[in-house]
Amino acid sequence: MSPDQPRTGDCMNLRLLLPTEVLLEQPVSKIVAEAENGEFCLLPRHIDFVAALVPGVLSFYTSEGQEHFAAVDRGILVKCGRDVFISTLQGVTGKDITELQALIEEHFLELDEHERKARSALARLEAGALRRFLDLREQFHD
Repeated sequence: MSPDQPRTGDCMNLRLLLPTEVLLEQPVSKIVAEAENGEFCLLPRHIDFVAALVPGVLSFYTSEGQEHFAAVDRGILVKCGRDVFISTLQGVTGKDITELQALIEEHFLELDEHERKARSALARLEAGALRRFLDLREQFHD
């Protein structure tokens, strides 16, 4: 067994949580993610840990040593014993970087379009409310 290969049973339980679903739940031997102060690596025997994640790609390795990827929005990572929880508003997973790139473009760009429409509707509502306040003000000053 190579030094990079985890020992049997030397895994963490990774759960990637979105507001409406559990995106991923599986045993992993290693997690590489990025926080506000830089990239870090978690292994099963590391001390408990909490980090605020920045938007980006994290990688994780299965117990067989296969690398997989997840794109996440801002989020929180908590390692407690063998359990690692990542909570984020948006995320997608992929087996390779090319697949992940396509999923990111599809998923996040779709969300950007929804957000743009929502902001536009909110701006219209705010403008309408401002007009009504101005109309009321004119009525009381007349």
